[in-house]
Amino acid sequence: MKHIITYFLTIFLFLGGLFLSAQVDDNFNNQGPKFTVKGSVVESDTRDPIQNVNIEVSGGAYTTTDVFGAFKIDVRKGDELIIRHKDFETVYHIIQNDDKIQVQVEPNDEESLKLSKSKKISRSRKPESFKILIDSAKGYLKKDAKKSIQFVADALAESKSSKENGEAYQVLGDVYSYWNQHDLAVSNYRISLQNSNSNPVKLKLADAYRKNKNYQESIQTYNTIDKTRLSNWQLTELYEGLGDVYLLTKSYNLSIGAYEEGLKVAQKHLITPKVTDLNSKIAQAYNAKGEPEKAQSFFNKSMQLASTENKKRAVEEKIKVADFESKNNNFSNEIELRKEALNTLSEIENEADDIDIESPLTLQKQNYKIGNAYASQRDFNNAIPYLQKSIEEASDKSDLVVKKDATRKLSEVYRDAGQFNEALLAYQDYVEVLDKLYRIKEQEIAQAARFSKDIISKQNRILSLESDRELSESKYQLSQEQAKRQKLIIYSLIGGLFLLLLTAFLMFKYIKQQRLANNLLALKSLRSQMNPHFIFNALNSVNSFIASNDERTANKYLTDFSLLMRAVLENSEEDFIPLEKEIKLLELYTKLEHFRFQDKFDYAINVDENIKVEDFVIPPMLLQPYIENAVWHGLRYKKTKGHLEIAITQTEPDEIMIMITDDGIGRKKSKALKTENQQKQNSKGMGNIKKRVSILNGMYKDKVDVFIDDFQDEDDTGTKVVVTLKKD
Repeated sequence: MKHIITYFLTIFLFLGGLFLSAQVDDNFNNQGPKFTVKGSVVESDTRDPIQNVNIEVSGGAYTTTDVFGAFKIDVRKGDELIIRHKDFETVYHIIQNDDKIQVQVEPNDEESLKLSKSKKISRSRKPESFKILIDSAKGYLKKDAKKSIQFVADALAESKSSKENGEAYQVLGDVYSYWNQHDLAVSNYRISLQNSNSNPVKLKLADAYRKNKNYQESIQTYNTIDKTRLSNWQLTELYEGLGDVYLLTKSYNLSIGAYEEGLKVAQKHLITPKVTDLNSKIAQAYNAKGEPEKAQSFFNKSMQLASTENKKRAVEEKIKVADFESKNNNFSNEIELRKEALNTLSEIENEADDIDIESPLTLQKQNYKIGNAYASQRDFNNAIPYLQKSIEEASDKSDLVVKKDATRKLSEVYRDAGQFNEALLAYQDYVEVLDKLYRIKEQEIAQAARFSKDIISKQNRILSLESDRELSESKYQLSQEQAKRQKLIIYSLIGGLFLLLLTAFLMFKYIKQQRLANNLLALKSLRSQMNPHFIFNALNSVNSFIASNDERTANKYLTDFSLLMRAVLENSEEDFIPLEKEIKLLELYTKLEHFRFQDKFDYAINVDENIKVEDFVIPPMLLQPYIENAVWHGLRYKKTKGHLEIAITQTEPDEIMIMITDDGIGRKKSKALKTENQQKQNSKGMGNIKKRVSILNGMYKDKVDVFIDDFQDEDDTGTKVVVTLKKD
């Protein structure tokens, strides 16, 4: 009797489901409350409103935009809004809420583009560089396929070499690969390789062949790659890719062999993520081969390794192993693993932005699979709560696929448990969800078709651009041939040009001699300006001693000064003097300055004992002005006693460095203390030195180099002068 009742109830449920499904069909267009959504349509660059745009709800209301580009229309959540106009591509938008919609569009026909250019000519921008355009294409790769492809097309227009062409087509292949247009990805990777041979692109091409189910082409591409020129990571990817293709072609032994080769490379070079992945894939291959015991061993390794990486990777591997246990009807192990995964999935969903409803790492999927496993064990009391939880999570995440599967399974569990009323209610929910899912899938299919049409159109434009480029190259080759013919004419002119060049050479030689004479005259003039400047400053010092009634000191100073003057005047006609003489002059001059300012500074002159001073020469009076500046403009104003150091060291066998350092008040403070007249005088003195160095370097091929900078990062910054002197 009980079996008869169960039989009739089952028939009743089936007929009731059919009736309900038909009822849902009748009310297909009347689900969900209506609400009014507002929006506007404007040009993307000028923000000008567009009037008389057709606004239509798929299978529903219709309106147009007003003079301000605005519109209002009644919709339901999930409706598809279609926005059409003759001057731009049709826009499709799925209604999610009642937020205001702003549609920014660009013109797409010749007439509109011409009009746009005439209106916006004042805003025309300079062509962007190839690198910027490629970076923009990469930036939009995962966000907007059409924009990314357009940037690649613009980059190809800016390309100046086959290498850049190869990079552009590689990015284009990456775009198509990400958006699952694998046939187009294959085409563009092949074009990339025609322009520039690259192992990374070959690896991508082989993977694209696999995804496009061109398995033999994929294997052939992998095998033609020169493994000796790959990095360790790339070599691991190659073996992993080969293993993936062999697994799809059911060549399990070859697949396992390829995975194991990749595992050896990954283990040797400590590529931890790949070690985990390859252990997991070897396990999958053994399971597909029908050897679950070996698969279990490798899955245990992969789970252990994944647990040392991060939470997301650990849960991913745990779920893979749970799927393995499910296929082998080990439901208790499956349930235990999925429950462990649930403990961290909430945290992972909050932390990771890239997890969507397609990922296995969702609460609704795992709750559904736990409920399904309990149902397979006929443990209905435990199955029902997990299936209900899965339905709740799927509703919150708008995951209609899982919700459909969970409600259907819940209906079956209620039926098998003898709870027929609950089974009927769950089945009704299943039919309703199925209807919604069917409607959304229809829209997705339509959108996918439009998407494919758009990107194929853009690909055709790019191929057209490539054809134009090839035509341009042909024209270039033709022009090269014409250029060869013109060479004969050019050669005939060479004879005449040779005479002109000979004349020019003789003139250049004459001008060079004249320039040398002018430089010598200029050096003599500059030296004649330096000597009076120096004598004037020294006599001022004598005058100050006499003014202070210190005649003895003045006489002593004047005696030393006369020795210095004699030496200076003796060297005044020379461009260079021995370094040894210059050192003696510096010692005498510094002694005189210290004699006057004993309470202001101490000094030291250090000459590296390894230097053969007789091998080096130096322009006379080159260093004295820098020492004078250090004393008079730096150390003299220092509040505490300072220090002046002159160090001569050898930096290269044919080069010495003379460093004059002081810890005075520094150039900035010194300049602030000067009067306007003093600033002019100092500038003139330093300017003469710069001119002398410049002329001498021009005559003697960069023999002298002078560098001036702050000495230290303190209150009294001081000054550092570095003179580099090269041997003859």
